[in-house]
Amino acid sequence: MKSIVIAAIAAVGIAAAGPAIAQEALAKSSGCLTCHDVSAKKMGPSFKEVAAKYKGKADAPAMLETKLSTAKGHPEVKAKGDDLKSLIKWVLAQ
Repeated sequence: MKSIVIAAIAAVGIAAAGPAIAQEALAKSSGCLTCHDVSAKKMGPSFKEVAAKYKGKADAPAMLETKLSTAKGHPEVKAKGDDLKSLIKWVLAQ
């Protein structure tokens, strides 16, 4: 019985980590991780810093999407459409 509980907890942990790993892979393939890191400042701020800056701002996702898709105030990004929206949501959740 104990091993079933441990296996269930491990499965939930793996399932929860799956989307985060996929988002980080998308960030890498889109070139985001060239200048940013999840928790450490590189050339650009960390994603955690970005999330803290925009915390509580309802218009943050739309504003960031415009900023990133028009390359105004930020270099052009490879991610477009739903991938860009997904990355923004992931970054703001850090």
